[in-house]
Amino acid sequence: MYDNILITGGAGFVGSNLALLWKHDFPESRVLALDNLKRRGAELNLPRLRNAGVEYIHGDIRNPEDLELESPPDLVLECSAEPSVLAGYDSSPAYLINTNLMGTVNCLELVRKHQADIVFLSTSRVYPIQTINQLLYREEATRLALDNGSTISGVSEFGFSEEFPLAGPRSLYGTTKLSSELLLTEYIDMYGVRGIINRCGVLTGPWQMGKVDQGVIVLWMARHIFGGQLSYIGYGGLGKQVRDILHVADLYDLLKQQLRSIDVHNGEIYNVGGGVPLSLSLAELTDLCQQITDRQIPIDHIPETRDADIPYYVSDCRKICSATGWQPKRSLREILEEISCWIEEHAAQLKPLLS
Repeated sequence: MYDNILITGGAGFVGSNLALLWKHDFPESRVLALDNLKRRGAELNLPRLRNAGVEYIHGDIRNPEDLELESPPDLVLECSAEPSVLAGYDSSPAYLINTNLMGTVNCLELVRKHQADIVFLSTSRVYPIQTINQLLYREEATRLALDNGSTISGVSEFGFSEEFPLAGPRSLYGTTKLSSELLLTEYIDMYGVRGIINRCGVLTGPWQMGKVDQGVIVLWMARHIFGGQLSYIGYGGLGKQVRDILHVADLYDLLKQQLRSIDVHNGEIYNVGGGVPLSLSLAELTDLCQQITDRQIPIDHIPETRDADIPYYVSDCRKICSATGWQPKRSLREILEEISCWIEEHAAQLKPLLS
């Protein structure tokens, strides 16, 4: 399908998995994974990439010269990011802005120069925090649920669609991603490049180095396996806040479909996630982890809500499902069981990172 693929953030969780899956399916393609290895644990992916025939490049998208490659790409999968929604709240936003915004500019310039195609992995956090917090919710036994009385566009029993209003603050993380979306849209119109924007919800799966602010599904399972403490933070400390999750391999399946018909999807923006069937609260996540590991760990209850937290987000994926026929294949339990097996199998490597 493509001869030369550049994956930025290629040693990170999403980037490395996409690189390995692509190389498996298209062994004749040259797959380059560029990463600055800033996130701890990314170095564990380097042997996996090398063994699969993926070429690793130590580089940083903040530096345009790092994107001057001998073989220019005909496809860029833009997976690089400072991924924490809390970035900048208690420290300088410089790295966040330079990576998530200026880095995108450098990637777009690369795409423009070589008329390459691009898939930009954006985020559900482009949707404003205050608007989400002001929606009507009802409290059920183990989770919060959207109340049918909401009159805001883009909200329904299916979750949040692309029509959800964008006015209002959304965190600097969300702002850098939305700004990058707008820039890509202009490059598509002005320079004739072809691009797709996928606003992803919570992505997960093996080889994700989970932390409290990013990768919570893996972190939750790892703490149940290795021991330690977790916390329900905010919204009364009950663990009823809800997200939908998506296995990274299901994302890969979608990307393949989109890229096979890129002219159809060129310039489109899609919400991409697990939707209602793959949604769960922290309390429900705890229950599943306990069932799978047969272990319980202490859960602290912190009622106060942090900056940038939201009580509920579920991706309404009807637009992308209608456009492609794509549906996630992996169930909640299958995802969590696979993560559990991966942690157990690589416990010696992972315990220092995830416990």
